[in-house]
Amino acid sequence: MKTFINLCIIVALTGLAVASAAPAEKKLPKLLDLGATKCIPCKKMAPILEELKKEYAGKLEVEFIDVWKTPDAGKKYGIKLIPTQIFFDADGKELFRNEGFFGKDDILAKWKELGVKLTDGK
Repeated sequence: MKTFINLCIIVALTGLAVASAAPAEKKLPKLLDLGATKCIPCKKMAPILEELKKEYAGKLEVEFIDVWKTPDAGKKYGIKLIPTQIFFDADGKELFRNEGFFGKDDILAKWKELGVKLTDGK
């Protein structure tokens, strides 16, 4: 019985050592776009968001929420107009928001202005 308890303790300690050695998930700045899939300016934002998501994978989190399908999200973020883009730092603090269409070059320039360095993923 004593051997079994010792073995259990060793297994538990080994598991803790492995879990603590795992790298923490990297926090990223985030661009949140709140809009709707049927809104014309929002439709124009969709390919820009997809490009940013692909080009800056691992450097920038890009998320779209359809506020017509998820109205609570619009309330949570105090949305008055769609699309609205909200820029968050890696700790989740809101840095800036834009109401209306916002082009890719404008988005990248805003990140730079905010002091967030995104290197081109190409």
